[in-house]
Amino acid sequence: MSELYRSTANDVLSRLKSGDISPLDCLDALEARIAAVDSKVNALPTLCFDRARAHARELMKKPMSERGGLAGLPVPIKDLNDVAGVRSTQGSPIFTNRVPTMSDIMVTHLEKNGAIVYAMSNTPEFGAGANTFNEVFGRTLNPWNTSRSAAGSSGGAAVALATGTAWVAQGSDLGGSLRNPASFCGVVGMRPSPGRVAASVHNKVDSTLGVEGPMARNVEDLALLFDAMIGEEPSDPISLPSDGTSYLKAARSGWKPKRVAISRDLGITPVDPEVADIVMKAAQNFEQEGIMVEEAHPDLHEALECAQTLRALSYAVGMRSLLENHRAQLKPEVIWNIEKGLALTGAEISRAEAQRGAMFQRTLKFFETYDLLLCPTTIVPPFPVEQRYVTECNGTKFETYVDWLAIVSAITNVCCPAISIPAGFTKENLPVGIQIIAGPRAEARLLASAKLLETMLGLAALVPIDPRQMSG
Repeated sequence: MSELYRSTANDVLSRLKSGDISPLDCLDALEARIAAVDSKVNALPTLCFDRARAHARELMKKPMSERGGLAGLPVPIKDLNDVAGVRSTQGSPIFTNRVPTMSDIMVTHLEKNGAIVYAMSNTPEFGAGANTFNEVFGRTLNPWNTSRSAAGSSGGAAVALATGTAWVAQGSDLGGSLRNPASFCGVVGMRPSPGRVAASVHNKVDSTLGVEGPMARNVEDLALLFDAMIGEEPSDPISLPSDGTSYLKAARSGWKPKRVAISRDLGITPVDPEVADIVMKAAQNFEQEGIMVEEAHPDLHEALECAQTLRALSYAVGMRSLLENHRAQLKPEVIWNIEKGLALTGAEISRAEAQRGAMFQRTLKFFETYDLLLCPTTIVPPFPVEQRYVTECNGTKFETYVDWLAIVSAITNVCCPAISIPAGFTKENLPVGIQIIAGPRAEARLLASAKLLETMLGLAALVPIDPRQMSG
């Protein structure tokens, strides 16, 4: 079992369902791999193997037909979500020793579908900022070069996948938090359409900015986890019922787009030239299948202003009491975001909502012509981990800690599903991801197309890797 961590999630699941291995074997393999490599990258700072084995033993008492779609496949949970009986900190000193008694509904839903939770993956404080570090657990390092950032906020999840301490992983995404770390770590991360994955409501009851979603080492494994995550839960008023679609079957369907658009920058942001070139070259592979590839993108010129305003509003709604009661324990970027939100006027909020609506309508119109939109996932390669965030790119200096995320936050605002898959490597052998975007609720086509391009690029088999400890 010592090499089981190298298997794909779908292969592991097949062996679980055949009885060739048990969930306990999977946990043993992961625990051994974590002991071997995690101290070098700090992806999974909180482990709960006793709880996991207890859940596994209970699951194994059931006939295979009643063990759920994942049949005991282990899954780590991002440390922004509560898992009953497990230390859940949100990466904040405020919650350093917090142990919730109830799990978030996303976790409960996964466990009902046969997932075994064995670890919490590291995240920035409250998921703020696309570089995974916090004062509770420290930095998570990029396994391709441990002097570099793993991005975020699902950085621990991405690194666990890349190093073989997870087969699949749960994450979340508001400003690219599933997509950016997938790009930086050479794995796959998908932001689903709002409502696909039910989430606990902690403040705003109808939020469509932040979503829960799947990560994996390849597209088929991601689709496998996604199938276990989807579905309606009454306690989430925007959650969507399953229509019976198997997204794993969709990924394997062989469906091909007819016409796709490619953009170096979506017309809204600077992009490192090497990153843009790698992504443009990867997109051209579609032409080998007779697919028309054209340079185009929807008009998203309001994206940065709109994203800044609505992000700040979400922070004010969700974290006002933390600012009032724990200001000294919050990092500066979080304080700035909450205060910006509290200072917004009604005119600014209404302007942002109108901008979002206009961009959404133009994007819908765009997808009447194109099946997909492709662009870089992140605008730079993995940067030094000591750097809190990207301050400039290709000669352009950024004003705030989230300006560099416009290429992903723009897609958040138009409610489109988007996936990042590996596109290639820089001259320094650092991963670069390509962001593939489909129209609202078109995850089935998105996954089929991502699988097609993944097969053509041939990069999925490069992970897991042992951490490459480098400096500078």
